[in-house]
Amino acid sequence: MSVWGSAIVWLVMGFVLANWPFFTERQFLVRQPPMGQKSFAFRLVELLVGYGLVLLVGFGLEANMGAVQSQTWNFYAIAALLFLVMAYPGYVWRYLRRRVS
Repeated sequence: MSVWGSAIVWLVMGFVLANWPFFTERQFLVRQPPMGQKSFAFRLVELLVGYGLVLLVGFGLEANMGAVQSQTWNFYAIAALLFLVMAYPGYVWRYLRRRVS
């Protein structure tokens, strides 16, 4: 896979994983929550798991193309903030849109 193809796959996967906690009520897409709706805290846990998966796939794609570069905490902080920015559409859809009955 080319560099551009890897980048596009990684970004699309990141966008999907950043938004899936807000578009479904199932916990980790498997189990229905006991109280009917997921709590905001559980959605944050799912976001952290999604961020971890995006990092793992990114490292895998980088290792497939060549040597993996070492990163400092700055990289992970900026990547986490970009992941939260990608999650904004799902957050707006879940919590900020006006529901018309």
